[in-house]
Amino acid sequence: MAAVAVRDLSRCFGAVEALRGVSLTVAPGEIHAVLGPNGAGKTTLLRVLSGLAEPTAGVADILGRRASPGRERRGAVGLVPSGDRSFYERISALENLMFFARLWGLAARPARVRAQAVLEAVGLQEAARRPVNTFSHGMQKRLSFARALLTEPPVLLVDEATHDLDPAAATQVRALATERAEAGAAIVWATQRIEELPGFAGNVTVLQRGAVCFSGSVTALTAVAGADRHLLGFARGALAARAELEAALGASRLEPARDGDPDHAVLVLAPGMPLGRAIAALEQAGATVLSCRDERPPIERAFLAVTGGRAA
Repeated sequence: MAAVAVRDLSRCFGAVEALRGVSLTVAPGEIHAVLGPNGAGKTTLLRVLSGLAEPTAGVADILGRRASPGRERRGAVGLVPSGDRSFYERISALENLMFFARLWGLAARPARVRAQAVLEAVGLQEAARRPVNTFSHGMQKRLSFARALLTEPPVLLVDEATHDLDPAAATQVRALATERAEAGAAIVWATQRIEELPGFAGNVTVLQRGAVCFSGSVTALTAVAGADRHLLGFARGALAARAELEAALGASRLEPARDGDPDHAVLVLAPGMPLGRAIAALEQAGATVLSCRDERPPIERAFLAVTGGRAA
């Protein structure tokens, strides 16, 4: 049975359709990414799944039952919101977590024990008695994860957890999600950071203006990227003989660099053409290639392809 099952889900705010016919399923132990630019509907989807918003139409099931704000469902879903302002900042991290644990029905002593355990799990045990308003942005994100783990939920909803984090903090937060998935939890990971998906998420649903424009594996999304594009740096003046260089490339081609640099060009490889062979052809035609890198990562090119070229 799917841990999360969404079928033809819609949510309207007056005349605005935030979600339009969205469907997805997430299995236990899976990290399922929900990708999209600002305003795509990611946060609205997570609010519906957590019971904070009612769908206008369609179905959202958590563990075989309708998503709802009822107290009996609260322990089954852990939510990591996108913002930091969901704690009482003048009291300690431990006191915050004990407060939320009591809200979810734990008695005082078990609430303290559980709060200490999740603080240790996210590496904040040494800061347990510090007021939350002394925490860095990354520490607050880890505290949000700790709160979401209080009930050891089988479903974890994570909204923009790595937004504005430095690479080390973002890696730490993703590691927490991976640990929960390895323990059997279903993770719905909403993000704009497309570069973090390869090697982390298994499947991805891409939203654009509230509707699904891609659904499948991260590998399948990357394959949508199409032709390989590489930014090449040439020795000064080499591109003056551009016609001869393009003739040597055959079906591949050179395009001007986006910044107009006269000594750089974008090599667009024809299907099946190895990069090394194309560069060798350029050098045989008299050009000296000094540098080479992907114009965009393949996952980014794929995202732009499925969303119609609108960057995240």
